[in-house]
Amino acid sequence: MQISETCLLTFSLWLAVSALVAAPAPGVQVEQRLELADGRSIPYLLYLPETYADQPGRSWPLMLFLHGRGESHGPLSLVKKWGPPRLLDQGVHLPYVVVSPQCPGNESWAQPRQQALLLALLDHLLAQHRIDAHRVVLTGLSMGGYGSWRLAADHPERFAAVIPICGGGSPNDAARLKDLPIWVFHGTEDQAVPFRRSVEMVDAIRAAGGARIRFTSLEHVGHNSWESAYATPDLYQWLEAQLAERPQPTD
Repeated sequence: MQISETCLLTFSLWLAVSALVAAPAPGVQVEQRLELADGRSIPYLLYLPETYADQPGRSWPLMLFLHGRGESHGPLSLVKKWGPPRLLDQGVHLPYVVVSPQCPGNESWAQPRQQALLLALLDHLLAQHRIDAHRVVLTGLSMGGYGSWRLAADHPERFAAVIPICGGGSPNDAARLKDLPIWVFHGTEDQAVPFRRSVEMVDAIRAAGGARIRFTSLEHVGHNSWESAYATPDLYQWLEAQLAERPQPTD
């Protein structure tokens, strides 16, 4: 059977596009989509550190960021509105692989379907890129804060640190979370997610014996506590300390 030049050209272009999707250029944030065999899919932004290609033997930490409800309603680029994707879009370079998926407007991060998709996305990234599975950081704001609490409670072994911002979880999960390094942020004047939702989680984890949890209550701040949280220099120093404590992969 002969294959026409047009078919060959189309196939070559498909290979080129597939390669670009699979291996984005380091130092820039690019749009991706994971398509699963069962028909499920999840769109996400992916950032590889600037020196990713220059250090072929290095495995990198990964930061998984879960956005808030407002960023569900629009194109994937809307996820850049807040948090780490916004910092990257402004030209800040972070020393982690950063993945920022988008949740559909009719679902939420804490729901089982989205939680399963997040785990599938993590597994995909670990298989496709040089990521240290022992140094995965989870963070999210508002709806993403709820999703962070849920994912961390169900799979604490998968995360090196968790940073839930103005979200809420179940105090009944405290025993599963007590050994995780966690830094919680919440504005005291939050009218969308009550401040007490974070207080309840922090108190329950401490009562369960958790000694690695920190809580920053942002006085006179409303729901938009994430701007202050992600602009906190100590947060990144703390994060580096947690990552440095994790076991290093062996060849």
